[in-house]
Amino acid sequence: MSETQRRREEQRQALIAAAERAIAAQGLAGLKARELASEVGCSLGAIYNLVQDMDELVLRVGSRTLSRLDVALTEVESGPEGAVERLVAIALAYCRFARANLHLWRTLFDHRMAEGSEVPDWAVSEQMQLFRHIAVPLSELLPNAGGDRLTLLTRTLFSAVHGVLVLGLDEKLIAVPVAALEQQIDMLVRLVCAGLGSEESR
Repeated sequence: MSETQRRREEQRQALIAAAERAIAAQGLAGLKARELASEVGCSLGAIYNLVQDMDELVLRVGSRTLSRLDVALTEVESGPEGAVERLVAIALAYCRFARANLHLWRTLFDHRMAEGSEVPDWAVSEQMQLFRHIAVPLSELLPNAGGDRLTLLTRTLFSAVHGVLVLGLDEKLIAVPVAALEQQIDMLVRLVCAGLGSEESR
C-alpha cells in the first residue's frame, strides 16, 4: 500500500468513526455530511472519494455495529448448558446490546437505501452471518429439521424477539421497564422452544 493509499484509508476510517459517533448521539438525523467533512478535515466533495455515497457510509457504520453485536452474542454462548438456555441467553444479550447502543441498533433497521439502490452483497452477508447464533442451538433442539425449515424458524424466532424488543423500547408507544422486558423475552423464547420441542416429539 502506497503512502497516499494509506492516508486515504486512514481518512476513510476516521470518516466512518465520525459517522458512528454522530449516529450514536442523535440517530440517523444526526448524520450531516458537511459536519462530518469538517470533523475529519476534508472538503464536502472529498467525502465521496472515501465512500460511494451516504448509504455506503451508513452501511459501514452498521458493519461496525454488527461486528460488536457478534462479539456480544458469542460471549454468552459458551455459558449456559442446553439449547434452550443458550437461546434465552442470546436473546437477552441481544436485548441488552440494543439498549446500550440504541441509535446504532435502530439504524440497522431504520436505514433505507436511496431509490434504485440495493444493499450490497457484503452488507447482506454480514447480516446473515449473525443468524448462526440462533440456528446452531435451534438445530440441536430440532435435529430432524431440514435446512429450509431451520432457516425459516431461525428468522421467525429472531423476528419474534426483535418485535417485542422494538415495541418495548419505543418510548412513544408502550415502553416497558427493563426487568419486565427481559422477563417477556425470556418467556417468549421458552414458550417457542417448548412448542417446537413438543412438535418435534410427535
